[in-house]
Amino acid sequence: MVEDAILTIEEVAQYLRVSERTVYDWAQKGEIPSGKIGTAWRFKRAEIEQWVNDRLSSNRFEQNLKPVQMQAILSPDRILFLHCPAKRDALLALAKNLATAPQVKNSQELTIEILRREELMSTAIGRGIAIPHVRLNSVTDLVLSVGISSVGIADFNPLDDEPVRLIFMIASAYNQHARYLQTLSFVSAMLRKQALRDSLLNAQKPEEAYAILTAEESP
Repeated sequence: MVEDAILTIEEVAQYLRVSERTVYDWAQKGEIPSGKIGTAWRFKRAEIEQWVNDRLSSNRFEQNLKPVQMQAILSPDRILFLHCPAKRDALLALAKNLATAPQVKNSQELTIEILRREELMSTAIGRGIAIPHVRLNSVTDLVLSVGISSVGIADFNPLDDEPVRLIFMIASAYNQHARYLQTLSFVSAMLRKQALRDSLLNAQKPEEAYAILTAEESP
């Protein structure tokens, strides 16, 4: 097939020899290169082949990785209480906050790539959650900012139509592929807990939200 061929979930599942549900879950979490045309996930064959090569050539992928520790990637000053109903405004505010982390060396690139990534496809994963994420050469180590919105942000266009109120923005070094995917998976799994989401939405101070999140970190 030609390199720029566009594949469906079914075709990617057959190519990777996994279930269609697995491919769908990877796409939802941003773990595999993908985009949406309307409501349908689509994949570029060349990007999928490169993704496979990256995983096969990385001896560290999901091996010998230390558990994700919130204390290592987040601090109370990188938890924002947002009051903007528009996605772009929320992303800009959170990217500006994330750029204050010493691991981020180019704030302009971070902002541009976060917005570009969101234009390609929504990072909303349902349940009122969005996880915008990028890998950049100008980032020296994985870092996280969290936004808690007082209002629902509807223009993230989540599949379940629930407006976004929790935004976890992740930036990592470009060569941290395994750690990047591990963190995306960890955050997605953690936020499946209704009680945790409710606690974050009821938090009044960054320190309170930080205590909730660090209590949930892997042992």
